Amino acid sequence: MKTKVPKIKYKAWLSPETMHNNSKKWLSELAFIQDEQLFFDDLIKSYTLQLIDSKHFTESKKIIDRLSQLQKENNTLFNTLKNHKRGLKIMVDGKDELEKEQAYRDKHAKLIIVVSKYLEKYQTIKKQLFTLVKGIIKEGKQKRLLN
Repeated sequence: MKTKVPKIKYKAWLSPETMHNNSKKWLSELAFIQDEQLFFDDLIKSYTLQLIDSKHFTESKKIIDRLSQLQKENNTLFNTLKNHKRGLKIMVDGKDELEKEQAYRDKHAKLIIVVSKYLEKYQTIKKQLFTLVKGIIKEGKQKRLLN
């Protein structure tokens, strides 16, 4: 006979101040990523000919498509976080609305996961882009040295 071990999930209690600071930090990171994506757009434009070269085309297309997708995801997430931050007043208004407060905490817990996954995906694609462009720059330098 098998005994079932109950799965226990622990949730950290987050104060309104902690949730506010988390939201501010996330919004700041996403705003920085939006600026960084403008830099990536310029970088891609600068190396367009090399990126569409036959030996780099498939890899660069995947990276650029993924970067574009993450840019859209960033905009959506940014708006979601702005709304979430505005909703913090539920936690500090002095009224005892336990269901709404718990729903806000649950939403915040989900956002912790969503934002961390997004940032992880973004860092991965950023590394891939830099590796690709670095390789292209090295190839260009080698060609110039040979000529």
